[in-house]
Amino acid sequence: MKASISIDEKKDFIRWFLNKHQMKMREAMWVLNYIAGHDQIVKYVHFVDNLEGCARGLSLSAHGVESEPFLFFKGNIMTTDPEKAFHDIRLNWDEELYIELHFEDAIASPEYALVREDNPFVSLKLEDSEKEMADALIYQSVHQFSREKLLEQIDEALDTRDEATFHKLVRILQQMDNDTE
Repeated sequence: MKASISIDEKKDFIRWFLNKHQMKMREAMWVLNYIAGHDQIVKYVHFVDNLEGCARGLSLSAHGVESEPFLFFKGNIMTTDPEKAFHDIRLNWDEELYIELHFEDAIASPEYALVREDNPFVSLKLEDSEKEMADALIYQSVHQFSREKLLEQIDEALDTRDEATFHKLVRILQQMDNDTE
């Protein structure tokens, strides 16, 4: 679990985000600026990858991505009207607010990674295909690490002119390579 993110870190991120990305709706920028200007609101803000299960959320999009420009929901009421969202945020400043941002290369952004939190309402469920991919990646990583260690031992056997160990290690390496083909 990630350590809690400070108010200043969240405000710095919002400022960075607004300087780097143009929102699809200018009102989204106004709402983010309003949030960043009020520590008591920022305290309750959480940046998440998805809003599934959240009681109150805001989904905002910058230019360059395919997603709704502005969505706000509270409970089962959803609106694309920034004014309604603004009033709810202003009046209910002490309620948790989960924000999902859509912008180019969001997943690779170190700035976003610093403030992004796990959605506490979503349990991590892996599909069978994801488990298989994870298993394959682990196997490949372990295999590569083992192979590199074996090559180091072969080099060491060569350096020390230990012919018996060298031949034994080469047979192991050949068997390892045959097993992966």
